[in-house]
Amino acid sequence: MMQKSSLKTILAVAVSGTLMFAACKKDNNSSTVGDDTEMALEQAGMEQTFDDLDKITDEATSNGTLSNFKTTNGGGLILSNCATVTRDTVSIPHTVTIDFGNTNCLCNDGRYRQGQIIVSYMGRYRDSGYHHQISFNNYFVNNNQVTGTKTVVNAGSNLANHLVYHVHVNAALVFGNNLGTRSWVSNRTRIWVQGDNTQTRADDVYEVKGSGTLTRVNSVVVYDSITSPLRVALNCQWIKQGTVQITTSNPNAPVRTLDYGNGTCDALATLTVNGNTYNITLP
Repeated sequence: MMQKSSLKTILAVAVSGTLMFAACKKDNNSSTVGDDTEMALEQAGMEQTFDDLDKITDEATSNGTLSNFKTTNGGGLILSNCATVTRDTVSIPHTVTIDFGNTNCLCNDGRYRQGQIIVSYMGRYRDSGYHHQISFNNYFVNNNQVTGTKTVVNAGSNLANHLVYHVHVNAALVFGNNLGTRSWVSNRTRIWVQGDNTQTRADDVYEVKGSGTLTRVNSVVVYDSITSPLRVALNCQWIKQGTVQITTSNPNAPVRTLDYGNGTCDALATLTVNGNTYNITLP
């Protein structure tokens, strides 16, 4: 049957940071590396964007199917009640539709959204073989369109008895005012390392590994490779830990290393280029 309910009763941490463009703030030191910094911040923004989409699907329902069975929100809601959630458990695959309407909906994170996020799924989140796909229907954040798909598959437990999810993204951000498109294709492995045995979402922590390809607005292709697992906690707005190596197809370009820090929940990160390290501040 079809169920429709307020988003506040369904979602906890949702698509925060869905567009973290190159408009991230930088301190005076980081400005000396110019385009290197912008490139790293664009990659970090895409990473955060689609990690947050994982959060929305983890917490989309509380009926033991799509959700991770958590019963308390933790982390706090960031979406306002101008969005609604519709669940279709009759069609196969089942669907969850998050609808922000046809005009800008101001969410609690200060971002405006409109259009729909659509999640189709089969099975239960904790069961091996479970999978869901996220797609979009005229979905905009701050008047910039999000297109493409994200697919998540439960691959079972590893030797440490942690659930493992394979994540594939093939998506793009289409900027308003004809400012171009940024696309990202990535393959990640997402491991649920903490909080899987409690009923509180706030203690859930994932480790993320993998690589991807970012195509910038100027058509420059950027490659990312996670060299130390990213630490993603549902109760933190930012990625807490881990390192990403960033390169381009230009053999003469330097390798850039983006370091998210030592596990503290803050917006601080560093970028190392040619042996020089610069402080950057993520949004």
